[in-house]
Amino acid sequence: MESSAVVTPPYVGGPLRLLPFRAMMLAPSRIGAPSSARAFARPYRDVSARLERWRSQGQMTQDSEPALYLHEYTAAGITIRGLVGLLDVSRRASRAEERAILPHEGIYPAQADDLADRMSEMQLNPAPILLVHRGPAPLRALLAAVQERAPEHDFVDRNEQQHRIWPIRDPEELAAIAAQLADETALIADGHHRYAAYLRQHLRNPGTGSDYGLAMLVDQEDTPLFLGAIHRVLTGTSVDDVVAAAAGAGMGVEETTAAVAVAALDPDHLVVTDNDRWAVVTLSVPPDRTAVQLLHDQLIPALPYGPHDIRYHHTAEDALAQVAPDTGVAVLMPAPLVDRVLRIVRDDRLLPEKATSFQPKPSLGVLIRSLRED
Repeated sequence: MESSAVVTPPYVGGPLRLLPFRAMMLAPSRIGAPSSARAFARPYRDVSARLERWRSQGQMTQDSEPALYLHEYTAAGITIRGLVGLLDVSRRASRAEERAILPHEGIYPAQADDLADRMSEMQLNPAPILLVHRGPAPLRALLAAVQERAPEHDFVDRNEQQHRIWPIRDPEELAAIAAQLADETALIADGHHRYAAYLRQHLRNPGTGSDYGLAMLVDQEDTPLFLGAIHRVLTGTSVDDVVAAAAGAGMGVEETTAAVAVAALDPDHLVVTDNDRWAVVTLSVPPDRTAVQLLHDQLIPALPYGPHDIRYHHTAEDALAQVAPDTGVAVLMPAPLVDRVLRIVRDDRLLPEKATSFQPKPSLGVLIRSLRED
C-alpha cells in the first residue's frame, strides 16, 4: 500500500475497557518543557536511558501500585477532566453495533507503522490519546465523589497548565467504573495515528502488554473539549477561481468586506480571501454533513486550476499570513459540531483530513505508560 494512501483504521470492539496501570510522571519543572518533548523524539534508543537518568535524579517518578487516574487540567481558562487508563484494543468489531472506538479521520499507514516502531523501541506510550463521549450520569456522580478527596498531585507545569490528579485504586470503584463504561462508545478526539499504532503493536505481539494503549476518556457532558476549526490555504488558485467553482457547484457566493465576511462565518458559510478580496460562500449543508466535507467533495474538485497544495492552520491569523493575490487563497472554516461529527462516524463515514481541532490538550509528560511493566 502506498504511504500516501489514506485508509480507515480498524474498529476496536466492545466492551469499552480502561484498565489500571503504574503511571510514570515527570517532575512539574519538566512537564511541558521543550527538552522533555525532544527526549521522546529520535533517536528512540536513548529515551529509556534518559528516563532512567531522570528517575535517579528525582525528576521522574513511577507509582508502586496500578490505578486509573482522574486527571484534571486547566489551560487558557478551560478545565478538562478525564479518566486515564489502558484502552483494550485486543478485540475487533465485525459489525457496526460492536464498535467501541470511533475514528473520524483516515490515517496514513506508513505514519502509523513508524509510530508503532517508535513506541516499541522506546517501550513507552509517551502520552494518552484523547477520547470523548457523553458519559452516563452514574459515572459522573462516581467521579464527582472522587474529586471530593484531596488530589494526590496538584501543580502547575512549564506550559502554565494547572493539573490535579486522583489515582483510583479501590476495587469497588474500579468495578463500578468498568460497569459504566462497558456499553459506551467513544470518539477519537486526538491521536488517530497513535491509535492505529496501538492496533499494529497488538497484531505484532498479541496476548502481551501490546493488547492495550494509553488513553484519556473525557466526558463532553462534564468538561467539554473545545472543538475548533482548522483553516485551509490553497496555493495555485485565486478568488476568481473559487467564485467560479462555487457558482458552478450551485453554491451562493458574494464578495464583500473583510469585516462582513468574518462576521458571516458559521456552519453554513465559509470565507475565501487572498488578503485583498474577500468572499463569503453559502453552503446548503445537510444535517448529516459538515462544511469541510462540502469544501473537499464539491468546491475544491470544481476549481478550474489547482490547488497545487493544501496546507492546514489552526488559527485564521496563521492562514492569512500565508496568502497574497499572487500565491493562493485562505479558506476560513467554521468549527464542526460535536454531535454532527458523532452522527457522521456512527454512519460509518469519515471526515476529511484535518477537519477538527479538539482543545486544550494536556502537556506531555503528566502520565506516561511503560511497556516494560506489562
